Amino acid sequence: MEDKKYCIWLSGLPHIGSRKYVSLIKYFGSAKRVFESDRNELLKSGILNEKIVDIIVTKRDIDKIHRYLKKLKENDIKVYTIDEEEYPENLKNIYDPPPVLYVKGNLQASDVNSIAVVGSRKASDYGLKTAEKLGMELAEAGITVVSGMALGIDSAAHRGALKAGGRTIAVFACGLNFVYPRSGYNLAKEIIKNGAIISEYPLGIEAVPQNFPARNRIISGVSKGIVIVEANEKSGSLITANFALEQGRDVFAVPGNIGMPNSMGTNALIKDGAKLVTCVNDILEEYGIEVRDIKHTNQIEELDDIDKSILKCLESSGKTIDQIIEDMDMDTAMIISKVVQLEIKGMIKEISNTYYRKY
Repeated sequence: MEDKKYCIWLSGLPHIGSRKYVSLIKYFGSAKRVFESDRNELLKSGILNEKIVDIIVTKRDIDKIHRYLKKLKENDIKVYTIDEEEYPENLKNIYDPPPVLYVKGNLQASDVNSIAVVGSRKASDYGLKTAEKLGMELAEAGITVVSGMALGIDSAAHRGALKAGGRTIAVFACGLNFVYPRSGYNLAKEIIKNGAIISEYPLGIEAVPQNFPARNRIISGVSKGIVIVEANEKSGSLITANFALEQGRDVFAVPGNIGMPNSMGTNALIKDGAKLVTCVNDILEEYGIEVRDIKHTNQIEELDDIDKSILKCLESSGKTIDQIIEDMDMDTAMIISKVVQLEIKGMIKEISNTYYRKY
């Protein structure tokens, strides 16, 4: 549509956030009309101060707009306005959706079934393995895995989805001509092949700290639910969880060792009502997706001696965590961590505070 290039122009102007954008479109009728309006008309709207009106007036360069559109095409970047069919359906329905969305890769109608997996950048080995496993098993179930491609949990979740040959979407806090973090360049290339990287930011915008909270609302906004794997008490992942609650999304959390800082945020979420996740089926059952029997044929061989000892301890009957600790006669924190990992792998199950071996 002819007005689309003006939508791209308007949304990319400094100090024109999504709310001012929507107000301007409602007042003037179209982005093209904003482009064509003189200074007095813009001020008369009551939406803009003189500083922003000056920006609009000085940046009305149709040749520059066409050069920008050419650059997008050269970089294989598509732009969808909120009125277009390709714009993610889930994202349209949040309070503050971005008016335009930059996309590298491909979005599909099936992405309406998306789950976000996020967590700490400084993740533990347990957290990384858990995020990758959840990403893999969600993808195997036909779910699109969404995250922010940050170091740690985010990247692990993307890698899990890719290992399963599934779809994954990374939401950037910068223009798509940048990759942040830079070490994620190869991961971004793989994501583009099997999904998309998306952003509300125009080309040239770098990943500065103030962009990340706004980015987080998109991570939850394109998803039906969000899983927090590891997070400390001041983690950005908890901001994403708050956005999810405001947007009416489901919030899930993976429990962690009570002595570890990265477990403080997730354990607090569970106390506040987030659904505890010990395996992918805890997520799938919320959406009526058939619970799958996860195969463990080769998994036993991958376990260490402590894992195998815990399974042996549960061979004959169920036991509480205190009974397992007493039988094992080892470091309490280590045993609790191992029990949680075995539960996440689906190899043991807790019923009424008692653990049972499943396989």
